[in-house]
Amino acid sequence: MYYEREISENLIRLFNQYPVLTLTGPRQSGKTTLCKNLFPYLDYVSFEDIENRQLATDDPREFLSRYSNGAILDEVQRSPDIISYIQTFVDEKKKNGLFILTGSRQFELMDAINQSLAGRTAIARLLPLSYSEIYKKGESPALEDALFKGFYPRLFKESLNPTEMYSFYANTYLERDVRKIINVQDLKTFETFLTLCAGRNAQVINYASLGSDCGIDQKTVKKWLSILEASYVIKTIKPYYKNLNKRIIKSPKMYFYDSGLVCYLLGINNSRQLVNHPLVGAIFESYVFSEIWKIYENSILKDNTYYFRDNRGREVDGIFDKVVSIALLEVKKSKTINDSFFKVFNYIKGLSMPVYNSCLIYGGDETLKSNDSWIVSWRDIKKVLLLNENQDSYN
Repeated sequence: MYYEREISENLIRLFNQYPVLTLTGPRQSGKTTLCKNLFPYLDYVSFEDIENRQLATDDPREFLSRYSNGAILDEVQRSPDIISYIQTFVDEKKKNGLFILTGSRQFELMDAINQSLAGRTAIARLLPLSYSEIYKKGESPALEDALFKGFYPRLFKESLNPTEMYSFYANTYLERDVRKIINVQDLKTFETFLTLCAGRNAQVINYASLGSDCGIDQKTVKKWLSILEASYVIKTIKPYYKNLNKRIIKSPKMYFYDSGLVCYLLGINNSRQLVNHPLVGAIFESYVFSEIWKIYENSILKDNTYYFRDNRGREVDGIFDKVVSIALLEVKKSKTINDSFFKVFNYIKGLSMPVYNSCLIYGGDETLKSNDSWIVSWRDIKKVLLLNENQDSYN
């Protein structure tokens, strides 16, 4: 089964506008499948193949001459030196739509890209499937089922057991990516660190506490968090403070990109365990933000999400910075709307920054407007971006 990806139209556009298109994203998010389907006329070369790596290393000009009409170069970070030769190749060709470079290890790939292909490549990111890409009209999974299963394509394409798949995924990530960066003897500690992070999903990061619980110093905590972020396991968002009360919490919040991976790391083995789990609210919140980031990435838009929390505990889960105004987002897993959900909106609106729009995403099925705010179903998160562009329309 092939899932139509919402980023597709933009990838085709960018490929025709630049000599090189670079597509990054987490492992198994569907990069290779998507590129082969969108560009079937291009040769496909995987640098997982040792012969391709060897030729690209030993004789890069000969390697590129075999693909004078362009190619998809998969996992290109495994042969980073070829990227500088691609620069010379595309400069000589003076045409767009030549190479598509893909890679999962962003920390390696982007270093090579920034050094050699600045101004010559468009950069896009493919995250796991969004809710709207998986579940078409008429398909309505229970919230806990959707959160537990997660959103990686292979789960749906091959009907895999989520717990098994995420076990293999985590082990592969540790063995193939983390081992390349930190000492082998630290691998077990890093695995513990990953699990501890899952327990702090959707929370403000306390570096000292995280380091103490894992037995590492704060410098190492920050380094390892950067590894998780560069490999699309987590994303951090900064606090918003422009024109607002300066007595705010200044540490970033941490979210996992995929709810299914969080469930696995927390030892949740089936969706029933989620119903009354103490962290289900945090898992739901990370799902919401992940869906929003997928909207941004699929639309090739800059992410402008922040959060707000002051030292009196007043918090807004999400703030969208629109330069001259802000849009507010609150996330509640409850299926029942409570007036208390909107109190923090009123507080922020009383400060000096103009509020363009406010939105509550909740665990119910209806999308409507109430109390000057939009109430959006967890199934309709795709509409949030449209609401921020046009507050009077969500169709």
